[in-house]
Amino acid sequence: MQYAKILGSGSYLPAKRVSNDDLAKFIDTSDEWITSRTGIKNRHIAADNEKTSDLAVFAAKAALADAGLSASDIDLIIVATATPDMQFPSTATIVQQKLGIGGCPAFDVQAVCAGFMYALTTANAYIKSGMAQKVLVIGAEIFSRILDWNDRSTCVLFGDGAGAVVLGVSDEAGIIHSRLQADGNYLDLLKTPGQIANGQICGTPFLTMDGPGVYKFAVKNLSQVAEDVLQEAGMTADQVDWVVPHQANKRIIESTAKHLGLSMDKVILTVQDHGNTSAASVPLALDAGIKSGKIKRGQVLLLEGIGGGFAWGAVLVRY
Repeated sequence: MQYAKILGSGSYLPAKRVSNDDLAKFIDTSDEWITSRTGIKNRHIAADNEKTSDLAVFAAKAALADAGLSASDIDLIIVATATPDMQFPSTATIVQQKLGIGGCPAFDVQAVCAGFMYALTTANAYIKSGMAQKVLVIGAEIFSRILDWNDRSTCVLFGDGAGAVVLGVSDEAGIIHSRLQADGNYLDLLKTPGQIANGQICGTPFLTMDGPGVYKFAVKNLSQVAEDVLQEAGMTADQVDWVVPHQANKRIIESTAKHLGLSMDKVILTVQDHGNTSAASVPLALDAGIKSGKIKRGQVLLLEGIGGGFAWGAVLVRY
């Protein structure tokens, strides 16, 4: 059997950076209020002429360069996003067109903040089955366009960005094991219910969130899915070199690490720099860990994330 391995990674953050103090100029909030509750200090906001596919292409090109590959080497593109360029076609096909590699399969995965785990697991299955050899997996979001900027309980939390990895065939398991779950019974905790119908937007086009409900659900289920994926892989938490979590809230990340008995020194933390970038969050943190020199080849990584749906998952990786 052939396995999948991460060959390269890349990321992209829009040039415009918005600090907590910047937000305090037009909404009733403060740096202390945001930082103490979330750990977020800054977030990046896409320019008016930037689309999700543009962010994805920047990250993809960086990942390809890191892997020493060209776009023509790719035979499958999967984009995880909840903020696509348009209703259809998929953002993945738009990325494909911008990379100039028409012909290979390309599709989107929509699991919001867990999207990268879903996309990575899907790409792994394609490679293990022999249906693909080199896969471009991207998480990209422009959440700033679905936020109510008068709602301080939500608009301070999110940002825009993209992260990507290239997976390739390996004789040894780079993707060790994954565990994905979802429960639609909790959809009202976090959603953007608006839809296009008859030329109109039906329902609110803005993100709505039950903050306390999301926090409680996330802490419980991220800890559990991390335990599950380790147990199913026949591994223990002390074998994990780095946790690369969804960067939504520092307190959630700390709680998960504590539950696993891991020091925060073993956690890649970037939430302070770009806030919650949904499906882009984990690959952005992963690339930051790699480029900083913290994450090294051969180390075991635990990637995990949870988002609206609710959908959540964890992936064990030997980098």
